[in-house]
Amino acid sequence: QVQLVESGGGLVQAGGSLRLSCAPSGRTISRDAMGWFRQTPGKEREFVAAISPIGGRTEYANSVKGRFTISRDNAKNTGYLQMSVLNPEDTGIYYCAATPTYLGTTYYTTVAKYQHWGQGTQVTVSS
Repeated sequence: QVQLVESGGGLVQAGGSLRLSCAPSGRTISRDAMGWFRQTPGKEREFVAAISPIGGRTEYANSVKGRFTISRDNAKNTGYLQMSVLNPEDTGIYYCAATPTYLGTTYYTTVAKYQHWGQGTQVTVSS
């Protein structure tokens, strides 16, 4: 089974930035759609951003548009989430997800579409 490993979380002050990384073990994800989700206690996991395998098609939740950037480096088999102008409402556990697609321009914005998940990395934004 593919294991995704997130890194780059931590504690940051409001207005600051963080970059999350996601790398798999045991399999290439260069042909997978990738996504980032986040979750806070008592709430469902919510969509943050997604990217297609090829062509760089992206989608963002309205709450992060203009502040977050999802990207990938297929040569390094790694995905990224650059987060800027962070605010306390961005606090949560951030999960990386990946799933195979047949079309290189496909991405998904729902939890159910993704087969592979990481364990999550904590992001805490202080006011």
